[in-house]
Amino acid sequence: MNIKPLILIVEDDKPIQKFMKISLEAQGYKCMETESGNTAITLIFSHNPDIIVLDLGLPDIDGLDVIEKVREFTKAKIIVVSARGHEREKVEVLDRGADDYLTKPFSVAEFLARIRVALRHFNQNSNLQGNELSVFVVKNLKIDFEKRRVTILDKEIHLTPMEYKLIELMSKHSGRVLTHRFIVDEIWGNYFENDTHSLRVFMANIRRKIESDPAQPQYILTEVGVGYRLIDE
Repeated sequence: MNIKPLILIVEDDKPIQKFMKISLEAQGYKCMETESGNTAITLIFSHNPDIIVLDLGLPDIDGLDVIEKVREFTKAKIIVVSARGHEREKVEVLDRGADDYLTKPFSVAEFLARIRVALRHFNQNSNLQGNELSVFVVKNLKIDFEKRRVTILDKEIHLTPMEYKLIELMSKHSGRVLTHRFIVDEIWGNYFENDTHSLRVFMANIRRKIESDPAQPQYILTEVGVGYRLIDE
């Protein structure tokens, strides 16, 4: 018997909460709802949902504080939905531990697409149980981690060691927006956390090698002022 994925909706706007619940249940997902951040923390601890859809502007506690608290005990995927659309706020949300950010208003199609991506990543992490995938494939791009080999349409792409480290990192977080700070910390360490210029140069070089049109990238997408995302479908 298939177990339905459990999604917790944390949203104090009742019409939006209802809209999300109806959209999700129509796709076969099981939902819980609350408009309270503190209640959400309790529900996450007791019911261990697969995905948390979280509004930032809650009446009792800021959504950012909810993220920090629950990241201490859950690996559930967190999708933030908020009317706060400034780049600085998106960066802070992702740095605090959220997996995705969806700016209100949004369509049903976009909302469900983000849910599918988050659920796929959650299932992949659960199934791996500490074992790494050996190959990443999306469209015509293939990354063989064991051979450290990158190909497009089976043609090998020659990357420098640093370029490979960057695309490997992004592939292991595919579908998720990685902030400039996160990438720099992972690749170069905290000492270089403000050096985003070097990161942009490396990303431009990678795009020139893997994209048919670097000005209109298909694989590595830019979230302006926030970071980069490698597609996963």
